[in-house]
Amino acid sequence: MQALLALGDDYRYGGESPRTGFDCSGLVAHVFEQAWGIRLPHSVQAQSEVGTPVSLAQLQPGDLVFYDTQHRPYSHVGIYIGGGRFVHAPKTGAQVRIEELRNRYWASRFDGARRIQPPP
Repeated sequence: MQALLALGDDYRYGGESPRTGFDCSGLVAHVFEQAWGIRLPHSVQAQSEVGTPVSLAQLQPGDLVFYDTQHRPYSHVGIYIGGGRFVHAPKTGAQVRIEELRNRYWASRFDGARRIQPPP
C-alpha cells in the first residue's frame, strides 16, 4: 500500500522522498522504511543483494523485481504489487507508475526478484 501512495510522484535522479521525487532505488528505500522501518541502501546493486531470491512464480506483493535497463544487470528496481504488476520510478521526465511484468520490454529485461521479510 505504501508504494501506491507514491503513484504520480516525479522521477528525480537521487530522489528519495515524495517532496523531492524518487529514483527507482530511492522509491524502494522510502517505501520499506515507511512501511516496516527497514532501512535499505539507496543503490539498485546493493538492494539486489538484500533478502532472499525468489522466482517469478513465487512473487508476492512487496517483493523487489530487478531489471537490466542500462545494458548492465540490476540497473533498475521496482516493487511487485500482485496481479502481475509492479510499481517503479521509471526515468527522467516520468512519474512513479504501475507496469505489467508481462510487458515485452520488462519481460525481456528481467534480472530476478528478492524478498525482504518485514519484522514480526
